[in-house]
Amino acid sequence: MFKTHEQIEVNEKNQIIFNGEVIGFYTEKYNFYKDFLKPFGINYKEILSKQLLPDSVFVNIKNKTVYIIEKKFQKSSGSVDEKLQTGPYKKRMFVKLCEGTGYNVEYYYLLNEWYSKDTYRDVKDYLIESGCQFYTNEIPLHSLGV
Repeated sequence: MFKTHEQIEVNEKNQIIFNGEVIGFYTEKYNFYKDFLKPFGINYKEILSKQLLPDSVFVNIKNKTVYIIEKKFQKSSGSVDEKLQTGPYKKRMFVKLCEGTGYNVEYYYLLNEWYSKDTYRDVKDYLIESGCQFYTNEIPLHSLGV
């Protein structure tokens, strides 16, 4: 996600470096728990009944925000249509997980062109009303606090 941006460098520790300064780090799935929550002493089993595995996570240490990024790339309709509707629930669960960290949580969908169809208008309106965001093909750096 960050590796293709010319102003961003990702080092071997998955730290995100912007204009020569470490601004955060990138992690995925189970590593979110190990890399971010464990250092705070947070055990998800004490907070949630089921572990959620985010596709991607950018932890911005500058603005103290955890960006949960779910990637949905489709070529046809199907069960993923309903998965978009779960964003507000998952955001709520990630907010609960991060309460003791001092970090805010943003929940984003990264979608492909398939979701530009009008049939997704209602669910995209619902996401925005519920405090979730979506982007097509790429997330602008300013939306990640960079």
